Order: sequence, then structure tokens, then C-alpha cells
Amino acid sequence: MAGGKEPIEVRFRLFDGTDIGPTKYDPSTTVSALKEFILARWPQDKDISPKTVNDLKLINAGRILENNRTLAESRVPVGEVPGGVITMHVVVRPPQADKNSACQFPQAEQMWMHHTLIRRLLDAVQSV
Repeated sequence: MAGGKEPIEVRFRLFDGTDIGPTKYDPSTTVSALKEFILARWPQDKDISPKTVNDLKLINAGRILENNRTLAESRVPVGEVPGGVITMHVVVRPPQADKNSACQFPQAEQMWMHHTLIRRLLDAVQSV
């Protein structure tokens, strides 16, 4: 590992409760690279499938992670067990519907709306 830093073990929890991983990563791995890993290992049997890293959002401890940040920068060490597995939640952005047609992915749209609502609730709780 670069700089003698210990690898960080991460599990990605998908919207239906299934997991990708856990897998160990160098702390210098970017969030964008993690998303590429997820895309490459996305289960083929899912109704909803991301096409690009921009279709994915990674959430760790209630925070949406930025693509250009590293895993080390994105960690929230409070509550982590040393050497334990970090679970990051994966949210898939629903595909953009054609303006002239009805949304063909109502389930994905509902999930995105739920994600937005949860995000607002988390923001409200954190600001108290």
C-alpha cells in the first residue's frame, strides 16, 4: 500500500439490501474509482442498473461522497471499529425520462425521491 497506510475494507450496500464486497482499498483510492469498481461488479439480475459513475451516489455515515475525494478523506472515523468493514450505501440516480413521454422507471424515481427526503431529514437533524 502507498505510504505504508493500512488498506480500508469497504462493503457497498445496494438499494435492495444486497452487497458488493467487502473488498480492501488503498486509502488514496478516489470515490470515482470506487464507483468504477461498483459498475464493473454490478449484478446483472437487477432491474435498475447504472450506466456511468454519475448515475451512482455513495453515502457514508449520512454524507454523500464527492467523486474527486479519496477514501481516506471521505472516512468518518467516529463509530468505526479499527480494522472493521465500512458499509457504504449505493444510490442509483434514475434515468432521465424523455420530456414527451411518461417516466418509464417509476420505481427508480420513487427511490430517488425517498433518498432526497432522507437526505433532507438527515440535514435537518444535523443542524439541530
